[in-house]
Amino acid sequence: MATSLASVAIIASLHLIAFVFAIGAEMRRSTATVQPDEYDETTHCVYDSDASTVYGLVAFGLLLISHTVLMVVTRCLCCGKGLKSGGSTVCAIILFIVSWHLFLGAESLLLAGSVRNAYHTKFRGALPIKNLSCSMLRRGVFAAAAALTFLSLVFSILYYIVHSRADTGGWQKHQNEGVGMVPPSFSGHEQHDRSTGGFEKA
Repeated sequence: MATSLASVAIIASLHLIAFVFAIGAEMRRSTATVQPDEYDETTHCVYDSDASTVYGLVAFGLLLISHTVLMVVTRCLCCGKGLKSGGSTVCAIILFIVSWHLFLGAESLLLAGSVRNAYHTKFRGALPIKNLSCSMLRRGVFAAAAALTFLSLVFSILYYIVHSRADTGGWQKHQNEGVGMVPPSFSGHEQHDRSTGGFEKA
């Protein structure tokens, strides 16, 4: 299987867009302030925009699509027609495992961060109570997801390139079959006997 620039471009583009959305999710995390209720003596949490949740879910979806494309074009490593034996195959297996771990780590952080960011607490207690806190997503969750997304991009591209070099596409199998189909050549002695017999007939 030859390396396809179109496949590389699609995988890289989706990863990069997911990376940008993950960075945007980190920058737009929901923040809250404790404010007194205007109708009674209780306090409640007032949250700002939920854009971070949307950004995180978009990054989650784009990364999922990109990894799906990667697995389809490489036939998920084990579903292809065969890989050459040697260092390229070993590297492809290692990169396959690493890319899956990075993908699952990034997806877990994006999904957990989006869910946590969307969770809003409301009433926290009576007004005289001090040191009230509102539930908010911890800083750095989406940043870690962005870092894993970028690493996933690097290792996914490396895996695709190495897999393309190690993939035989079934050539060795067909080549071996072709060797068996070649008719056996006549030896020099048999050719000499045939030519001698032809002259005698003449």
